[in-house]
Amino acid sequence: MDKTVDKGLTKYVAAFVADAKVKDLPEDVVELGKKHILDGIGLALSGAVAHSGAIVLRHLDELGLQSGVATVIGMNRKVAPRFAAFANGVGIHADDYDDTQLAVAADRVYGLLTHPTAPALPAALAMGEMAKASGADVMLAYHLGVEVECKIAEAIAPRHYQTGFHATATCGTFAAAAAASALMKLDAEATARALSIAGSQSAGLRENFGTMTKPFHAGRSSESGVAAAQFASHGWTATDKILEAPRGFFNAAGGGYDIDAIYHRLGSPWTFSNPGISIKPHPSGSLTHPGMTEMARLIREYGIKAADVKHVRVGTNSNMPNALIHHRPQDELQAKFSMEFCMAILLLDGRAGLGEFTDATTQRPDVKAMIEKVDFVVDEKAEKAGYHKMTTIIDITLNDGRVIHGEADFGKGSPANPMSYDEVAEKFRENAGHAGLKRDAAEEVITLVHELERQPSIERLMGLVAKIG
Repeated sequence: MDKTVDKGLTKYVAAFVADAKVKDLPEDVVELGKKHILDGIGLALSGAVAHSGAIVLRHLDELGLQSGVATVIGMNRKVAPRFAAFANGVGIHADDYDDTQLAVAADRVYGLLTHPTAPALPAALAMGEMAKASGADVMLAYHLGVEVECKIAEAIAPRHYQTGFHATATCGTFAAAAAASALMKLDAEATARALSIAGSQSAGLRENFGTMTKPFHAGRSSESGVAAAQFASHGWTATDKILEAPRGFFNAAGGGYDIDAIYHRLGSPWTFSNPGISIKPHPSGSLTHPGMTEMARLIREYGIKAADVKHVRVGTNSNMPNALIHHRPQDELQAKFSMEFCMAILLLDGRAGLGEFTDATTQRPDVKAMIEKVDFVVDEKAEKAGYHKMTTIIDITLNDGRVIHGEADFGKGSPANPMSYDEVAEKFRENAGHAGLKRDAAEEVITLVHELERQPSIERLMGLVAKIG
């Protein structure tokens, strides 16, 4: 297909959003989406008690936001929808424990592109509350946001991510705009303007990985998308070709795009169906998860004890160290982007959950000593496997001279090794409990999300997660 011809791409995306109906969602997509919605709500709860949560609440107070129609999860506060979207987006991404998109093309960096739920779900929840929408309509809006975000991320040239843009921040703005537009019942023309307004707000740089600004990206993209839809609903003008124009998003932010990855591809298939979206088993960067899954397996299978380990070699493709940049982490945020820490903590503690990713843990003498035994290197075999995989090769040398070898392309929670709804529910319980949500409330949330399409509204659901403790 001629990539230089104007295909009216933005109009196509807008029409897909405006024309979509709940019945258009395949049954498998509906069921997959429920796991991610439950996961996202649980992460917003745990994010409310993260260090960043207190700062977000202070910011809302500084803005004089003490009332509104949209729930800030876990903070006993309702505010205007755009600010609820911001707060909940930050919360979902605060612990870097949220879902990640996989990719189709072999040149897609790392085999993943965005964290789709963090921008899409907060916008759908906030605007769903404002519109007093049904659970089914909120679910549809969420799916539309995720689909638009993932296909835009798939289409943009890999340079976008490689040179420093954070796709969750940039592509996520379009997700939120799509979700909000759907719940506001905007027509295709207004939705196109909303997408265009969103495009001029898309921003976020990967240099901020390992800091609070990474989750800020997710929150701000969700807020920006909601604001874009609201402005469009009031008649705010914008171009109708923000994606494909020579000075539009794809060319300005990526230097090009593959139109075949998005044009006539929305919902065909839905990204949730193919290639799928991963749910994280650990609160760290997704690139660590194949190695962590394999390390945990090797520890179980061979009964490896930390005291028996002499050296660990972890080999990946050359792109993965560009994100896992903290080799001697000094705090919990840096630890999330440290392959060395992730290997060390599994060897020492046998688990790697919210309780292990703390500032105090990074300063433990035994953790520091074990990190010194881990070499994180580029491996020729992993490089040849392609960037659409996260191939991780582990060699553990024991004090007795034995070398234990393992390899993995994807981690637990990926479509190749998925988590069931019950497994996601257990993760939700962990996150909700970490935040202080009462057990009976957590159990009701699990049930309500499992039956979301049958709920007349999301009022009960949001009421349950509004306050913790």
